[in-house]
Amino acid sequence: MRGIKYNNVENTSENFKIELNDEGKIISLLHPRDKYQMNWVRGTNTWGSIRTELDLSVDITRKFTEKGAFRETYTFTNDTKNDICAVGTMLGIYTTFPDYYTDSVICTTTCCNTHIWCGGASSYICALRMGGGAINLGLVLAEGSLKGYSVERDIKNSSNERGDFILHPDNIHLKPGQSYTISWELFWFEDKADFEEKISDYKDFITISSDHFVVLGDECIRFNLKVGTGSQESSIIGISDNFENIQIIRDNKKIPYIFEDGVFKIEEKPAEVGEYIYNIIWNGKTSRARFLICSDIMTLAKKRLEYIADKQQCYDTNSYLDGAYLVYDTEENCQYYGYFPDHNAGRERVGMGVAMALYLQHYKDEKLEQSLDKFLTFVKRELMDEETGVVYNDAQRNADYRRPYNFPWISLLFIETFKLKKDKYYLELAYKVIKAYYKDDGAKFYAIGIPMYESIKLFRENGMEDKAGELLEHYEEHGMNIAITGKHYPSHEVKYEQSIVAPAAIYMCELYMITGDERYRKAALEQLEVLGLFQGSQPDYHLNEVAIRHWDGFWFGKKRLYGDTFPHYWSALSAIAYLRSKAVMKDDESDMKAVKKADYRDKIEKTFRGVLSMIHEDGSASCAYLYLMEVNGIEANYADPWANDQDWGLYFNLKYLWEDKEKH
Repeated sequence: MRGIKYNNVENTSENFKIELNDEGKIISLLHPRDKYQMNWVRGTNTWGSIRTELDLSVDITRKFTEKGAFRETYTFTNDTKNDICAVGTMLGIYTTFPDYYTDSVICTTTCCNTHIWCGGASSYICALRMGGGAINLGLVLAEGSLKGYSVERDIKNSSNERGDFILHPDNIHLKPGQSYTISWELFWFEDKADFEEKISDYKDFITISSDHFVVLGDECIRFNLKVGTGSQESSIIGISDNFENIQIIRDNKKIPYIFEDGVFKIEEKPAEVGEYIYNIIWNGKTSRARFLICSDIMTLAKKRLEYIADKQQCYDTNSYLDGAYLVYDTEENCQYYGYFPDHNAGRERVGMGVAMALYLQHYKDEKLEQSLDKFLTFVKRELMDEETGVVYNDAQRNADYRRPYNFPWISLLFIETFKLKKDKYYLELAYKVIKAYYKDDGAKFYAIGIPMYESIKLFRENGMEDKAGELLEHYEEHGMNIAITGKHYPSHEVKYEQSIVAPAAIYMCELYMITGDERYRKAALEQLEVLGLFQGSQPDYHLNEVAIRHWDGFWFGKKRLYGDTFPHYWSALSAIAYLRSKAVMKDDESDMKAVKKADYRDKIEKTFRGVLSMIHEDGSASCAYLYLMEVNGIEANYADPWANDQDWGLYFNLKYLWEDKEKH
């Protein structure tokens, strides 16, 4: 880089407290009236640092606008005698939001869930304090265009640090003497609704909304566009007079639209499955949205389960793995087993069997049922003790690692198998496994998938009241622990994450459904509020109503790369919580205003669908999509070639789709 100049902040604002270092870089940005005095620009690198090896000069100015926002402008100039091209990740600006996991008290008060949308000219960051509250920080692009983002992570912090974010401008070509400007504004907002209202008012900012960014079967793609006028008081006359100037382009073709009441409405019937990217061109600026078209869910499920039976099940009677559902490498076209826990024959891979047992309850298929029976034989022989209910970490009843998560998943396998075969033997096994989980101090652990409501219902319906009563005692002990703990979540395999909060919300809802105890209802509302902060709303099927996760590509993927995994199948846990929230929400507005504003009930199907892109049309799958451009200089933006643990997402989609149909 030729040279960089950080100019002083031109003026002051009573709503921002900013501290600069000797270089003029921002090292602290706070809200003066924040009781926690959270620093919103904390990172390993310094906010506003430039990452490039190009011979550019950079000038950075900062000032407060009349509306009270903090505007930063980065001007990149070619002062050489040669043309300079910046493409891909050659040029980046550090935006170091404090998105990391540690003690829950620190997380909920001084860390944020950072929702990033690099959507061309209409880009933004929505940073929500992890524990909720009315002081949150937004960033909206005012000039220039962003194509994507990367991160730099300290690998010593493993899964608990998302890293320093680096925003990348769209590809630029500067002739000698030419400049390119990126400018954005930072502003405070109260909640997601307030954020969306504020960014939609920026001049020429394109707001994109749709009921579904994952479109299934014969459905049409439908979405709406709104163009910011620059003032909430402005009329839409300027837009309506010139609306013919807007262009919606897909695959170099203009897509027709209807303009009504200030809204551009687009409807298109997809000709085939796949990704559909729309570029919206307005006043010389390009914004974008991304949709995915899939087969209907039953077709997708059938293809996937046949693929599992054909390619992911071990058929080797001379091996202890006989019958197991294993990782499948779609690059090498072969099964893979590793003693490394997340690549073994147990744990999350049990989800393949659970999905199989559920599907077969509705669609008879002799081949798939034989596959399930073979898997059940493997599970009882290698993964559990039928007498005690103890569940092991891997085949050969390997107990090198104690993992509470494994127990509920085996119990779900037996519950779904009971519903398929109507044999109480499987209910007895489910009971033993759940009892074994709680015998091992399970009431203090936020395991995923404990079938609280369903198990009580099934045991009662099948004349097993005594066992239902025993399990309910355990569930209530567990529930009171969660209710008392509140937002002070205990550390798990990752210190703080969506799949700790989501089970807490689900269990509070289900215990209220079982008992009617008001304490569980109030605790559920608290958990639901925190859970919603993990969910994104960007106009991209990878991100829309998908929860933040950023480590699974390393643990479960072939390429072993940390980084944002959007989507990840545990995001569907949020949808289960939203579905269960119907039982705890009342019509009284004062009941829980924050939850009412979020209107979680409208997000259920979106959130379930959000994980389906992990299942491919040929029946193969990917355990993780690394959404960002680079991680520590390593290229990302790929679907990992391993089909591993993603089938829980398919299971949840099928289960709650059928549950909803049965109710109606």
